[in-house]
Amino acid sequence: MAKPILVANWKNHPASLLEAQKLLKDLGKLRLLYKKFALFIAPPLPYMESVANRAKGFAHLASQDMFIEKGTYTGETTLEVLKSFGVKLAILGHSERRALGETSQDVALKVKAALKAGITPLICIGEKTRDADGEHFEYIRNELKASLGDISKQSAGKIIIAYEPSWAIGKTSGDALPPAELAQSVIFLKKVLTDLYGRSTADSIPILYGGSVEPDNAGELLRESSARGFLVGHASINHNSFEQIARSIIEK
Repeated sequence: MAKPILVANWKNHPASLLEAQKLLKDLGKLRLLYKKFALFIAPPLPYMESVANRAKGFAHLASQDMFIEKGTYTGETTLEVLKSFGVKLAILGHSERRALGETSQDVALKVKAALKAGITPLICIGEKTRDADGEHFEYIRNELKASLGDISKQSAGKIIIAYEPSWAIGKTSGDALPPAELAQSVIFLKKVLTDLYGRSTADSIPILYGGSVEPDNAGELLRESSARGFLVGHASINHNSFEQIARSIIEK
């Protein structure tokens, strides 16, 4: 059976390199636990070298975004630079990036570029609001299809989907999607993927959940759904919380 997937999105934390190194040291003490996962850490760019060096043997390096244009663009980070650090996965279309104006068409271009570069695209999708009539499912369908673009069936087998309803991000476990509704959403996403690429390919695409994942809800969220793991935000910069999330998955 494939390993559960954990993606630690540090966003713009910790506040200093010293704190980042301390966090990596604490995570490294539990390397035997984290080897049970496909673990990716997506740090701020200035911390990438430390993560690449200090997480060897128990985690892979990920990026929080990527820039695919050619030329001189002050402040951006190209695929070539990311690959030089050893980046294996790129978070694409995160709701916070979409809130800044990134479109699903932009995401689709990045997905294609990441696949060509040998980097796994983690494609984030999710509704802004949830309604009792289920209209949000149509929003999710359209966002997923537009974010995938025209990638082939073969390429689709190399992606990961992160379902992260934006209304649930950065809050507490009580604000997360209830397990039964997560199960329903994962089934729906699998159906959309099956319609696009066939049952076999759809079954091979891992679907993660992101949105207020905490130690007290992680185990139940996975136990009650067919999600393959989590995209973890604020809880990933607290090594105790992240450890508890990991253990709750193993023990589910």
